Amino acid sequence: MFTIKIIEEIKEDIKQVVGNKKLYIAFSGGLDSTVVALLAKDALPKSQITLVNVCFGAYSYSKGLEAVLSLSNQMNLNLFFVSGESEQETLMYHGPNCNQCTKSIKIEKVKEFAYKGIVASGANQSDSWGKTKIKIMNNIYSPLVMLNKIQIKEILSYYGFTIPKIGENIGREGCKFKHLLKMAVNTQYHSRADVISNEVIHDVLDFYEFKREIANVKIIGPLSKNIAIINIKPLPPQNIINDIVKLLEKESTIDEVVVANKPMKLKISASPGISNNKESSYWIKTGRLQPEFAVPIEVEWLPSKNNKLRTFSVIDYEFIK
Repeated sequence: MFTIKIIEEIKEDIKQVVGNKKLYIAFSGGLDSTVVALLAKDALPKSQITLVNVCFGAYSYSKGLEAVLSLSNQMNLNLFFVSGESEQETLMYHGPNCNQCTKSIKIEKVKEFAYKGIVASGANQSDSWGKTKIKIMNNIYSPLVMLNKIQIKEILSYYGFTIPKIGENIGREGCKFKHLLKMAVNTQYHSRADVISNEVIHDVLDFYEFKREIANVKIIGPLSKNIAIINIKPLPPQNIINDIVKLLEKESTIDEVVVANKPMKLKISASPGISNNKESSYWIKTGRLQPEFAVPIEVEWLPSKNNKLRTFSVIDYEFIK
């Protein structure tokens, strides 16, 4: 009954906020944006709603794009794709920066497309924007801003929807670029290693129908060397690992392949704003990196001398005995 009460309150809020305007939903095909779309469809005429997916080209998982198309068809809502690939490459040239990508590329691209309409995001209490509890700002409307993940999942269950999973992370899934843990200076070397390896790992795991909580290939190392760290949790049988390793070793942009099968220490070069800030460095370790590694990690922070690096770069690793 409590879930139904929340649903009715949000639907009424959507009606009041949107009125007769068009609603453009920043649609990734994930849990949050799908629930926003379901609630909007229940509250407004279909003609008022448009789903907008910011496509990052090669950096988008093929399975992720298939999920976006499938969900939009199930909901019978209009879907448009806008490109953000070149903007993402420009941003990642200066180091990994998922938060800035969301703010300056994903949302801004949808705002450009929306023009005079209202943009809806899936921000909620599990992310930094949701924690501000600001429902409407700069024409961005976040109807789930006061909800947590459990409540959002309950709403999805109420509607009887299932979100197709890539298999990248049992929690929050994203694009492939978040696994490149250094500057994307050369798209044909650094970026290509990230793109190829993070399609290969899922192709192999899907072939064997291997269920996983985490599956990715982190690309680290100095700019002159690409080290591929295979992260899979739980660790699959050796024959599956061998198949992935062999395929990655054939890729010319990958110089070394490592399997994360024991605790690791990462050596991270970071900008002064991170290396000198305990809160920032703590969040990167515990909030950004650890949830996507299959083994416990420790971090050795090193001040960067590269003035083009605005965030951080994982330059090396060692296994902890």
